[in-house]
Amino acid sequence: MVKKKSFVQRVGVPRLIIGVFLLVLFVAAPFAGVSLKDSVENVLARFGMFSILVLSLVPMVQSGCGLNFGIPIGIVAGILGGVTSIEFGLTGSGGIFVAILIGALIAVVFGALYGMLLNRIVGDEMLIATYVGYSFTALMCIAYLKLPYKNPVSVLSYGGTGLSQQIPVADYWMKSVVLEDGTKVTTGIIDRLLSFKVFGVSIPVGMFLIFAICAFLVWLFFKTKTGTAMTAVGSNADYARASGINIKRTRLVSVILSTVIASMGIIIYQQSYGFIQLYQAPLSFTFQTVAALLIGGASINKASIPNVIIGTFLFQGIITLTPTVINGALNIDISEILRMIITNGMIIYALTRRNADE
Repeated sequence: MVKKKSFVQRVGVPRLIIGVFLLVLFVAAPFAGVSLKDSVENVLARFGMFSILVLSLVPMVQSGCGLNFGIPIGIVAGILGGVTSIEFGLTGSGGIFVAILIGALIAVVFGALYGMLLNRIVGDEMLIATYVGYSFTALMCIAYLKLPYKNPVSVLSYGGTGLSQQIPVADYWMKSVVLEDGTKVTTGIIDRLLSFKVFGVSIPVGMFLIFAICAFLVWLFFKTKTGTAMTAVGSNADYARASGINIKRTRLVSVILSTVIASMGIIIYQQSYGFIQLYQAPLSFTFQTVAALLIGGASINKASIPNVIIGTFLFQGIITLTPTVINGALNIDISEILRMIITNGMIIYALTRRNADE
């Protein structure tokens, strides 16, 4: 008879501790002079911004390719899609849709090349993916200076060739709204889509809806024959091979799918953030997304949508609230220092737990 797991065993001690700490931060925020409403809104917004990027890791984990440390490849594809959409002067939700479409097409090509490389070094995917992510980002730094974009918003301000470090999307993917108190703010179009307030807290329904659709499609994909084969390859490659599954093709599909989802995720992030960040910026998402997935309970061999939801919320909640609450309590401005310490600390912890779920 199998012994039923306790609540603590099912949730996991690390997630329980982080969750309790996050709850304490929410409770302590008003006492530290920090608006509880703003705190909740910031956490919800950051969840919406990062959730699809974290979701993009799932296919590669499930196929046995490990954690996608090469996520900058998909992010670069999304960046190119966004810059191309702006080059055409496309605005509104249509501009975002075209950016996603172009980014996805580029991601298919990048993902195919990336997947073929990983198929040649089975067993060392995560190590090689890290080098590939850094190398590809460096290569694109050169490409950004040579690509023939002409839109004044995108090119370097001093009139030379090449793209700027940051390209504002305020006139393309964002809109200005007037709040009830008369304050004028600029937010992403998807952020405001179907949004409503609960106890004064604005809920970014649009971003949640996009994530829900993507998560549902990923869940549905893993119910198909190809998705089932992908899980089988990740669980036991020898058994999958004996069952007639083409291992390399299945792994290749998982890498392409992961790259395409990442390209979409960065566009959702950019429309909310307000800028398309180029050059070295894609590297900053690698360890944040990996750590969020691991904190959510995933391992290098198994990941699920609940892992994505839990991990993203906990990770983004902690790094958003801790600096502001401590700043308010101590009345000193050390937010960025604290953010770096907390972010890197959680990343290090998550990576040390990559093989176990305690």
